[in-house]
Parts: sequence; structure tokens; C-alpha cells
Amino acid sequence: MRIAYLEDDGDVAATVSGWLRAAGYDVECFVSGAECAHAVESRCFDVCLFDWIVPDLSGREVLARLQIKLRRAMPAVIFTTGRDAEEDVVAVLNAGADDYIVKPLSRALLLARLEAVTRRQRGVAGGSLRQDFGRLRVDHARRQIVLDEQLVALTERETDLALYLFQNVGRALSRAHLIQVVWSLTPDIDTRTVDVHASSLRRKLRLNPEYGWRLVSIYGHGYRLERERSPA
Repeated sequence: MRIAYLEDDGDVAATVSGWLRAAGYDVECFVSGAECAHAVESRCFDVCLFDWIVPDLSGREVLARLQIKLRRAMPAVIFTTGRDAEEDVVAVLNAGADDYIVKPLSRALLLARLEAVTRRQRGVAGGSLRQDFGRLRVDHARRQIVLDEQLVALTERETDLALYLFQNVGRALSRAHLIQVVWSLTPDIDTRTVDVHASSLRRKLRLNPEYGWRLVSIYGHGYRLERERSPA
């Protein structure tokens, strides 16, 4: 059983890695979210343990990027973090994480949660994260968006961007951040590429007040997908 462990606190990483290796797990540690995401995309891991706040890409951002890239090949994901507010736990689980453990970690609890998650993974052939907005429905597992009961034809990259925007409704996302997550740090991507794809999504998905949406361009920064309170 291979585990990708994202944790930027060296002492915590050393302790927890020791517990996992003693229990028979093969653990690879990362202090950078981008490096962890690249490794999980390119190699086979069974479980990911993600701290929330780490350099460059946060644990939530790594989760979103892996969902875009790996789809049904996603490994199980457990968050290990000091953020214990109910809304944080709910947000991460709704985003697709399999479990959430609040620090400080205990060896017995961590190993029990790992066993429970991997047991579920063996018994279930992948879940489905769906969002229903009335006239517009988003199926993240199938990578499909339906508008007025019609499947919308999007390019691969338009789909990546749309799924990430719907995972982050109401959140301001910079162009640089979108390139990092959606384009996976691909070199030489011009920020205008983001603008072109955003414009295309506005048209294809009817992201306008009439349909209850607004894809806002934030001058000098990026974009924010918003729901209109009273669509026409």
C-alpha cells in the first residue's frame, strides 16, 4: 500500500511516516503541493494524506487538481490538519475527500481511519460528485455538464476549467492560480489563454444573469464564478 504524504512540518512528517512504515505502508513525503500533485499524477499511489496549509498549492487545491487529471483513477484522500471548524470539515468532504482527521494526530486513530478508507475503496468502484443547480447540472465523476437537459460539448481543457470553477463558486481565482491547477504548471502558458477559455465557457454554459450565473472578470487578477440571487 503506497501513501503520498503532504506535510511541510518536518517533525510531524517524520513521526507520522514512522508510524505508517512500522504498520507496513510504503510512504513518500512531500513538502510542496505542486510536487505532490505531480508525483500522484505520474505514479501509482493508493492513498493520499494531505495537510491543508502547505507551500504553493494547498491540500484542497491539490485535491482539485488530481480530480481533474485522474478522474476515476483518484486514490483515496484523507486530510490531516489543525483546521477543526465544522465548515472546514464539511467543505473538504463535499469537495471529494474521503476522510478528515484533526491534528494532533494519534497513531491508533490514523491507522484505523486508513484501514477504514482503504476497505471502502476496495468495496466501492468510485463515487460520483454531482452538483444540481436546476437548469444546470455538473457531474464531476463523468466530467459532464448538462444545461436545460442537453449535454454541453466542451473541449478537454474547457471541461477542466469549468469543473474547477464549479468547485469554487464565489471564490476569486487568479489567472496564475488557474494555470497552476488547471494547466498543471505547463510552461509557457500565456494568461490570455485563461481569458479565451473563460469567454468560451460564458457562451457555452450561459453564465449570465438570465441563467442565474455570472463569471466575473476581476481586473488585474482573474475570475470569480457567482450565482445570481434572483435569476431572470
